[in-house]
Amino acid sequence: MLLLTLESSCDETAAAVVRDGRQVLSNLIASQVDLHAVYGGVVPELASRRHLEVINPLVEEALSTAGVTQEDLDGIVVTRGPGLVGALLVGLSFAKAYAYALNIPLIGVHHIEGHILAIQLEEKVEYPFLAVAVSGGHTHLYRVDEIGRYHLLGRTVDDAAGEAFDKVAKMMGLGYPGGPIIDKLASVGDDGGIVFPRPMLKKNNFDFSFSGVKTAVLNYLQRLESAPDEILTSQIACAFQTAVIDVISQKAMRAAEAEDLNRIVVAGGVACNSGLRKKFAKLAVATGTKVFFPSPILCADNAAMLAVAGDYYLSQGLSSDLDLNAVSNWPLEQVHS
Repeated sequence: MLLLTLESSCDETAAAVVRDGRQVLSNLIASQVDLHAVYGGVVPELASRRHLEVINPLVEEALSTAGVTQEDLDGIVVTRGPGLVGALLVGLSFAKAYAYALNIPLIGVHHIEGHILAIQLEEKVEYPFLAVAVSGGHTHLYRVDEIGRYHLLGRTVDDAAGEAFDKVAKMMGLGYPGGPIIDKLASVGDDGGIVFPRPMLKKNNFDFSFSGVKTAVLNYLQRLESAPDEILTSQIACAFQTAVIDVISQKAMRAAEAEDLNRIVVAGGVACNSGLRKKFAKLAVATGTKVFFPSPILCADNAAMLAVAGDYYLSQGLSSDLDLNAVSNWPLEQVHS
């Protein structure tokens, strides 16, 4: 089955062509980072307008790169939600028009479902496993029993980890997006003895909270008599990142143990963080747990990741009607309930 897949849930327009839910023939992303950097975050209206501008030529390029034509396609897979409604509607409307014109089936897929199954494009990870979905909008733990069967174990009660990274970077005047900048600064030194809190780490559940550590950074900065120099900036970044990573990794390992799972998949944009990868690698060796990270391009918002679930559902005879609508909030565990 040859699928065209489309992603437009936030500020990345993405199109891919994937065969049989495994073989990626093309996976293109049109980034909007420069557009939103001046505002320090994503502006929904601008994101939607840029999606409109680039989606058609991006799809044409994806088909050309894959060496296929519209007539070769067997189905269309598109992100239905969650995300920015205006942005989602661009990809969804385009996908519906394409499916109608070519008379091929359409399937709407959950954005996070795409992220946590993306690893299957690179290596076979047996079910069940623990999924750590960590991005700008999500920090969730799921038990994944198979495609379509997800059980929520824990989630953030306030800011997502990626959101906290961006907000801390903004208050430090580091620029946008904040995650890669903080990761780079943290990797060149140490925390200098600075310690920020690990919110909810000792709580007897698997939920997260990152608002407190973000506020702790703000309070630390406000107590300084002058702007931090280059060394102190790196130390603050390192201390903040270490606190966030400790909470994510330790809670994930405890959840895996509680669910008797020895496989963990870490996915989403924050899964690109080098400190997070190193921490999980150490814990994997110490506990004998297998930890999997997709390649960076499959951690970022991309379209190829949707093909794993999309191919499975279409092969099962499932498809979406052309009146399918976008949903901004869509719990993963309720996708097929």
